Amino acid sequence: MKLEQIYKMAVEVGISKDPRGKEGVRQVLDDAASEYEKLKGDDKKFFDTQRLANPFADTRILFGDPATEVKNVIAGIDVEGPELVLADRLREKGRKIDLCLSHHPEGAALAGLSDVMALQADVWASHGVPINVGEALISERMGEIRRALLPQNHQRPIDTAALLDLPFMCVHTPADNLVTDYLTRLFKNKKPRLVGDVIDLLLKEKEYRASAERGMSPTALVGDKRNRAGDILVDMTGGTEGPVSALEKLGQAGVGTIVAMHMGDKLKAEAEKQHINVVIAGHIASDNIGVNLFVDRLEKRGVKTQGFSGFQRFSRAGK
Repeated sequence: MKLEQIYKMAVEVGISKDPRGKEGVRQVLDDAASEYEKLKGDDKKFFDTQRLANPFADTRILFGDPATEVKNVIAGIDVEGPELVLADRLREKGRKIDLCLSHHPEGAALAGLSDVMALQADVWASHGVPINVGEALISERMGEIRRALLPQNHQRPIDTAALLDLPFMCVHTPADNLVTDYLTRLFKNKKPRLVGDVIDLLLKEKEYRASAERGMSPTALVGDKRNRAGDILVDMTGGTEGPVSALEKLGQAGVGTIVAMHMGDKLKAEAEKQHINVVIAGHIASDNIGVNLFVDRLEKRGVKTQGFSGFQRFSRAGK
């Protein structure tokens, strides 16, 4: 596959599993086109035209010729300077590596992370929180994350990749959409009654079992395993953690259990206040499922993949 084809496939897969639905994503792209048409001068010059076809600001080719032929990929959850140097060292030793694929964003994709958070409002809406309320809640949190990202040295790993002449890209929200869709369908089909049943289902997945073997098993952060799960919300896409204020609205909407990658202390305290069970499936293990589901699609196209930096390959091809 060409590097550009891998990038386009990531966008297409992300759209197909997006909580906003294809029509919702189409509206995002139409809004970007309308915004672009109205701009002039430098505002138009500096507009990220990839937004016209890609609704995921955190998924980009970070370095490399889009026409590069890619036969061998090394994929990791976090790929920064050290991982890029390692990949180059492996190339020196004869390992075939045409592309470094990161899950977590770097460069301009990291700078744009807050933009993808808007889709969290659509996730909440699917569980009964009015979209106008959700949009108001997520807007403030998006600003908070945007401000936190402003002073970071986003280009460090991209400069490293350029000096090493090593193609580099990241696939964040599309992979997160894949794991969110996968687990949402799993719980819908299996209908776990208790919080403990939710954990048992997670532990049937190879990524969570491998994590449990390393001492990081899915766990009930809030609530008891004997609690009834009720309506289960899978909270694994949309950039990063949402606002504390969303927990109250989710509780009022009838959400009984949140299955998340991680949860900070302030969110945990609010979940306890709202009597919402919280199952922490695990950050890296959950990211592994999303990346594995994406890599399954790559390998169907003949691309060979090896893992590093927290990514362990498990195939679901044929399932």
